[in-house]
Amino acid sequence: MAQKPAKKSFSATLLKWNSVKNDRKMPWKGEKDPYKIWLSEIILQQTRVEQGLGYYQRMVKAFPTIKNLAKADDNQVFKLWEGLGYYSRCRNLLATARFIANERKGVFPSTYEEILALKGVGSYTAAAIASFAYNLPYAVLDGNVFRVLARVFGIELPIDSKEGKKKFSELAQDLLDVKRPGLYNQAIMDFGAVVCKPVAPVCTGCPFSKNCVALAKKKVSQWPVKSKTLVLKQRWFYFLILSFRGRVAVRVREQKDIWQGLYEFPLLETTAAATWSVLARQAEKKGWVIAKHYQTEQVSALYRQSLSHQSIAGQFIHVTVKKKPALSADWKWVSFDTLDQLAFPQFINQHLKASSRQASLF
Repeated sequence: MAQKPAKKSFSATLLKWNSVKNDRKMPWKGEKDPYKIWLSEIILQQTRVEQGLGYYQRMVKAFPTIKNLAKADDNQVFKLWEGLGYYSRCRNLLATARFIANERKGVFPSTYEEILALKGVGSYTAAAIASFAYNLPYAVLDGNVFRVLARVFGIELPIDSKEGKKKFSELAQDLLDVKRPGLYNQAIMDFGAVVCKPVAPVCTGCPFSKNCVALAKKKVSQWPVKSKTLVLKQRWFYFLILSFRGRVAVRVREQKDIWQGLYEFPLLETTAAATWSVLARQAEKKGWVIAKHYQTEQVSALYRQSLSHQSIAGQFIHVTVKKKPALSADWKWVSFDTLDQLAFPQFINQHLKASSRQASLF
């Protein structure tokens, strides 16, 4: 049976690996500007580094300071964020930037407690910012760290259980090199990303292979353990692309739901798949189309998208209205040529891009 590494030797071994073998390069590594660190951490929430890298670079170029971001137009920021998903992060980003610019005169918080109080910042993000920007001794605990600790130390408690979270949090803090917390935190996350990977970990040559409990028990692929099985909620979205004299009806989604703050077309949501004949009657009742004064041009193929807690399926119905419907004030009619300037959810964008490749929307 493998002997778990001593806490001091674990940290020393990790930092030695970091100095000798870690060649992972990212633009925010070694960064001390708390604004840029915060920006990178928000972007990387629920996002792979490879996917988030380009977004970070574009955001920093467009908004080099937090005051620049605070002054930005919402649609401009959402447009840069387009395709990254989890748009609540983008809303929190704007709210926090404006809070710091207006209430703190542009000065980023410098204590863990103040950072943690920022909108959209949890314990992991607060620890990352505090340690990277201010060298404060707070251990990060993300998916990479959970995986490394569970495997090396043989922790079978589910990472999403109350007991598991407490165990991992205490161990992570005990292992932290308090003199070099930023360096240590980055090292253990990098180690989990390039060596102790979720799939096909590089166990041969791993500096912890002799002490790794998971390797000794042949449970590398089984750890860390999760107790909850997520059941995705199925939703059906049918978007009406209403055209009137070369313009199309759009609005910003204001409700507290997915894609809040992004643009959409008139939407009919159903509990199951529906035909256009059924949907048309609903559209008439809502006043979006007027009976005998519209023409159905096209019903798209079925689109699907899986989000973190729900699965979306739906279609796009292209309709030319011969008589302009009296829509509520939150709707506006915009030129087709300007649609690419508006921030839409990826679900809608995939159809707009497919339509533009084929010819035009109508």
